[in-house]
Amino acid sequence: MQPELIKIDIVDDHIAVVTIDNPPVNAHSVQVLDELMWTFDTISDRDEVRVAVLTGAGKVFCAGADIKSRVGVERKPGDHWQGSRRAREAYHCIMECQKPVIAAINGPALGGGLAIAASCDILVASEKGCLGLPEIDVGLLGGGRHAQRLFGHSRLRRMMLTGLRVYGPELYRLGVVEECTTPENLMDVAMGLAREIASKSPIASRLAKHALNQIEELSLRDGYRFEQGMTGQLGKTEDSKEAMRAFVEKRKAVFTGR
Repeated sequence: MQPELIKIDIVDDHIAVVTIDNPPVNAHSVQVLDELMWTFDTISDRDEVRVAVLTGAGKVFCAGADIKSRVGVERKPGDHWQGSRRAREAYHCIMECQKPVIAAINGPALGGGLAIAASCDILVASEKGCLGLPEIDVGLLGGGRHAQRLFGHSRLRRMMLTGLRVYGPELYRLGVVEECTTPENLMDVAMGLAREIASKSPIASRLAKHALNQIEELSLRDGYRFEQGMTGQLGKTEDSKEAMRAFVEKRKAVFTGR
């Protein structure tokens, strides 16, 4: 595949900058969703990439479903199920990506756009960035389960039942995003976090993300048992041995991904 609406830029320090570029509002069309899946599956297999930063071109992160394209269109049998499956898999390809993903929320992330942001590992936002579930006003539903990973009971229900948008400063106050900054500084903040993650062992980062995904819905006992298994797996790698040697020798570790 040669993506047209999802741009990938591999920069120094093992970072992939992924940009949703579907003017005017980066709605997630069939093509965008297909390209998102291909992009993050590819990033999983690219050894030179250790972390990805996902953002939107222009002033919008992702406005979710393309409502204009739906008006007056009669769906054929199976269209709903196919579209729903495509959206689910596009969100999960970010969660299941072998590399950590940072969302740089530069503008509105609405509906499916919120789900995309919520599927990332770390979120940062500009003051103009916001999360919202506008489906109540456009004859749709969805996104609530993804938003549930970010918001508490009352705020989530207010968002879903009224279409309330929550902006960067409030997202930071609620602990939904790690940082809220000016639009001009957003990518610098996201890239700073990305460089910090990229400096760690890529094996440790991959196993840590996998463990976090798996333990999210496990009991305390089962979740910790799973983490212990990941620790045992990590301990067999050269990166693990190098990290311990560097700690004892009081120097910076040099990771090779082996």
